[in-house]
Amino acid sequence: MVKLITKWLLLASALLFTAYIYEGVEVRSYGAALIAAFVIGLLNTVVRPVLVVLTLPVTVVTLGLFLFVINALMFWAAAALLEGFHVRDFLAALVGSLIYSFIGMIIESALESLFSKK
Repeated sequence: MVKLITKWLLLASALLFTAYIYEGVEVRSYGAALIAAFVIGLLNTVVRPVLVVLTLPVTVVTLGLFLFVINALMFWAAAALLEGFHVRDFLAALVGSLIYSFIGMIIESALESLFSKK
């Protein structure tokens, strides 16, 4: 449970950092970032697997590159659903989701090494 809450807080910070370094993404407050990180995680857990299965032929033909489009759509959808989190357009969603995903991979790696030591 501690790992999950820590990951959520760090991903919200990653979202704020993404907005700081890339002007196409705007987050108004840390509270908005917390809610946005939760919604992005929820969309990635519920909607993304369905989209991956439905677009499998396109993903295979593009050698997996279409997964970047699906990630951008999840990022953009979260911005469309929330106040305080705004993404300018699809290209901004694509770049923002790449930055956010990269930081998320670093966070996940760090948390795995931190919480695996007992």
